[in-house]
Amino acid sequence: MATPVETFFLDPDAQGTLQAQIQQMIAEAILSGLLPRGEKLPSTRKLARHLGVSRITVTLAYTELQANDYLSSKGRSGFYVSENAPEPPAFTPRRPGEDRVDWSRAIGRSFVDGVTPDKPQDWRSYRYPFTYGQSDATLFDHNNWRLCALKALGQKDYAAMTRDYYDQDDPELVEFVARHILPRRGIMAAPNEILVTLGAQNALWLSAQVLLTQRRTAAIEDPCYHTLRDILTQSRCHLAPIAVDSNGLPPELLPDETDVIFTTPSHQCPTTSTMPLERRRALLDRARDLDALIVEDDYEFEMSFLKPPSPALKSLDREGRVIYVGSFSKSLFPGLRLGYLVGPEPFIREARALRSTMLRHPPGLIQRTAAYFLSLGHYDALIRRMGNAYHERRLVMDGAISEHKLAIAGRGAFGGSSFWMRAPNGVDTKALAETLKASGVLIEPGAPFFAGDNPAQNFYRLAYSSIPAARIPEGISLIAQAIAKA
Repeated sequence: MATPVETFFLDPDAQGTLQAQIQQMIAEAILSGLLPRGEKLPSTRKLARHLGVSRITVTLAYTELQANDYLSSKGRSGFYVSENAPEPPAFTPRRPGEDRVDWSRAIGRSFVDGVTPDKPQDWRSYRYPFTYGQSDATLFDHNNWRLCALKALGQKDYAAMTRDYYDQDDPELVEFVARHILPRRGIMAAPNEILVTLGAQNALWLSAQVLLTQRRTAAIEDPCYHTLRDILTQSRCHLAPIAVDSNGLPPELLPDETDVIFTTPSHQCPTTSTMPLERRRALLDRARDLDALIVEDDYEFEMSFLKPPSPALKSLDREGRVIYVGSFSKSLFPGLRLGYLVGPEPFIREARALRSTMLRHPPGLIQRTAAYFLSLGHYDALIRRMGNAYHERRLVMDGAISEHKLAIAGRGAFGGSSFWMRAPNGVDTKALAETLKASGVLIEPGAPFFAGDNPAQNFYRLAYSSIPAARIPEGISLIAQAIAKA
């Protein structure tokens, strides 16, 4: 296939003959890397018609470029970028002209100063990836997902795939969430109380935008999900970090001015502690006394393989104070970017209106594919398979951690997919993580999870969702050796 002819434009301010301008245009495209070696160019007829010049002008330009070894011809098939063409420079060429915009003044608000860390995109290339939140290709049901995608692409579902839902969602996905997912958490909700989101993170952002202002106060757990803190900082609300203990968020520590409480009671992020039933009731009572709302992030309830999960906070709510956030990113795969918000209709109506102005709705094809995967039973089978694998890996990791005398700071009572670890005082786990990369080991430093200017540096998270059980002991051994040398 030839490079699209629409790629080429003559500079109206260029000097020289048309033939020279065409030669320069193509040479610059080759030198910039836009046209790699072996790339086919548009035919002389097409390019001449597109540029509004004679065909002989383009032919002469191509011929001259061929003489200079920029191009080569292959019989009647046309002209190609020569295998001997000059290599693009290592630097990125600038476009003509200078950027004279003062971006420090032009940008009204900055969003790049958060603490969310960069995670290696090539984590699969590491032998011991104790990375959190990534999918394991050996566990995922590729075949049935593919079949569900093909089904969603069929003529019967053409409207679901192509229609503009505007501010609505795929009714089949919403129905499955309402009838099958939420009842497992003791939650009953009508369709107008459910909103599909682009993952839990999008759900948290929508909640913050709808519920908070610069005059309101949000209480967050400390440590907590670092991106949530970024979201709330960007909302310009007042932040009240509350130190968690072994049972999660202590309700009695909530300030009297609290308007919205963000919490992860089932699997506290990142310590994995589970809030007991008595404290959940106390938290609801405290929210009632404060006339505050609660945003419950139940991001990992499906990973409760040790024993059934405790009731969702929302299932205990009798006053409509709890906004529930769920996600399929941990149970299916993170690239799916599907989650959901559950709350009273007035809140969901506002969140729906906000979502429609930003992205209208998650793609209909993805929603319908997920609806088929869930409703045909593949989802439940996947959860069982993941639970069994995670249970095995957890036991192996627990044994290896004990053998090498590493300190566990938090482990989920119901399961989950990670351990929250504490290195000895004085160990900087950010530096430790960089050292371990050379041995093929990935860990997640814990400092970004903490609030304040001087966060604890000696915590780290080890996940077992992406590493085979057989590699865990050796990986833990390498971590222990690195900590001993730190």
